[in-house]
Amino acid sequence: MALYNFKKITVVPTAKDFIDIILSKTQRKTPTVIHRHYKITRIRAFYTRKVKFTQQNFHDKLSHIIQEFPKLDDVHPFYADLMNVLYDKDHYKLALGQINTARHLIDNVAKDYVRLLKYGDSLYRCKQLKKAALGRMATIMKRQAANLTYLEQVRQHLSRLPSIDPYTRTIIICGFPNVGKSSFINKITRADVEVQPYAFTTKSLYVGHTDYKYLRWQVIDTPGILDHPLEERNVIEMQAVTALAHLRAAVLYFYDLSEQCGYSLEEQVKLFESIKPLFTNKPLIIVMNKMDIIRLEELSLEKRNILKPLENDKNIPVLEMSTITDFGVMEVKTEACEQLLAYRVDQKIKTKKVDGLLNRLHVAQPMKRDDKVRAPCIPESVLEKRRAIAEKAQRKRKLEREIEEEMGDDYILDLKKNYDIEGDQKYDIIPEIWEGHNIADYIDPEIFEKLNQLEKEEQLREEAGMYDYKIPELTETMREIQQLARQIREKKAIMKDEARILKASTKPVMPRTAASKVRDRSVSKLKDQMEELGVDIEDTENAHFKRTRVRSRSVSTTARKRMRFESASQSRARSSSKPARDEMGVKDQAMKSKLTKIGQKAQKKKIAKKGLKGEGDRFIGTKMPKHLFSGKRKLGKTNRR
Repeated sequence: MALYNFKKITVVPTAKDFIDIILSKTQRKTPTVIHRHYKITRIRAFYTRKVKFTQQNFHDKLSHIIQEFPKLDDVHPFYADLMNVLYDKDHYKLALGQINTARHLIDNVAKDYVRLLKYGDSLYRCKQLKKAALGRMATIMKRQAANLTYLEQVRQHLSRLPSIDPYTRTIIICGFPNVGKSSFINKITRADVEVQPYAFTTKSLYVGHTDYKYLRWQVIDTPGILDHPLEERNVIEMQAVTALAHLRAAVLYFYDLSEQCGYSLEEQVKLFESIKPLFTNKPLIIVMNKMDIIRLEELSLEKRNILKPLENDKNIPVLEMSTITDFGVMEVKTEACEQLLAYRVDQKIKTKKVDGLLNRLHVAQPMKRDDKVRAPCIPESVLEKRRAIAEKAQRKRKLEREIEEEMGDDYILDLKKNYDIEGDQKYDIIPEIWEGHNIADYIDPEIFEKLNQLEKEEQLREEAGMYDYKIPELTETMREIQQLARQIREKKAIMKDEARILKASTKPVMPRTAASKVRDRSVSKLKDQMEELGVDIEDTENAHFKRTRVRSRSVSTTARKRMRFESASQSRARSSSKPARDEMGVKDQAMKSKLTKIGQKAQKKKIAKKGLKGEGDRFIGTKMPKHLFSGKRKLGKTNRR
């Protein structure tokens, strides 16, 4: 039987996504461009390849889905029944069957259209046949939308199911709702099952793991079962029934003696009797829970009589427990594990394989020869060795931690007590070393007496007033000098502050050298210099330094207009006489053409890289995916597309 890992089933896409994925892959992986001048055989092969590629992709994808989902006939009966309870076996099989049918239909469509494409007599007809083939395949997949959605929901739910191994050591906990099943599994395992004071808090199977005798055990917490016929039980209750029926495990049936779960003892016994057939050939333990509220001995005679048949049954042990006070929790776990181990060993012994193994095994057991007592003889050398080891252990120095534990508060840490130095020298102050010499070697033995004498002399001097210092009174002249010095210092501080403020200001400062140069230039000086050189400046009309004439108020408006017109015409003439910008500083025509070529070359370097027409071109080309809009196919493989 196959063991399935439901969490590894891949995601089932929706019908629309399915079609988009396959058609996009066909577009990318097969040639995309065909021309009219191709031979008809080449055109047929081109479109046949597209149809076959699409069909193969659909086939592979659908086969993957069908193979990954568990087959109910192959999985363990526990999982088969659990899936039947949760999803309805018929609906599940029908969905997978429909997917399988769709796969065959797509294969047949591709086969038919490939046959038709062999007789395609033109580019148009071949193209239309390809289009029809892909369209029919897509239509078949669209019809599977509901089945794909259902299978995706089943996959999601399956991945959330707990990983239960049907073949390992298992303990199942069952009983009425709210009797303390989840509290018990939380105590003995690392599972964190929700615990609430109302029925059906646990709505599905929960799995926890515990260790006993160096073995791993799985503990299953089932939802509460109510006492009514099997046909009337809901999905939550049927999960518990499925687990009890199909898993080889030890069963713990919980009773609530306090009846706080909302069901009387009589109802609990009745439920036990109704599901007892599910416990056949399984180790069974009855657990009386909530002993912190009421003990078994404290029950009334009437309720005790209800439980008497259970107590009288020697094959079923009855244990008391309380999850609040932890009373009896470990005893219940130990008893369940021991019973299950014994049961599993018995089951293995009954199999055929054990006989073959036992025939090859022989266990030798020594027999008594006579009644003589033969005491064990230990050689003397061995006894000596043992004594030596014991003495060595006694001589062994105690650890500081052990001494501290023995002495308690009287313990004082002494780091020097184990120094390998004679006498009390180990507690001597370590001398200071300076330049390789011990300073203690150079100390005068009478230094303390000398120090006392010096201190006495110093005291006598202080008493005699040797160190008393009186400030002499200043004369009138010295006072005046002091006052003047204070004023000078204040004035200097003020000047420093003013200089700092001026320096920090944003006002531009003209350097002295620049200022002197500016002052040296003037119109009169220029005139004198030019006249010395023999240039007459007085009659120059376009001289910029010439002062404007002061217009008299008596000048008429017509005269003003005439003067304005003349000045405008003069300026126009000046501007027209200026050379063009690209000709400024150019010597001749040859140099001009050479400069033009250099400019064009530099410009082309910048523009050609980006495929622009000129400096002012701001065109941004349409960015198309290369694999969808590639051009004419070259020789070689098409894997790159």
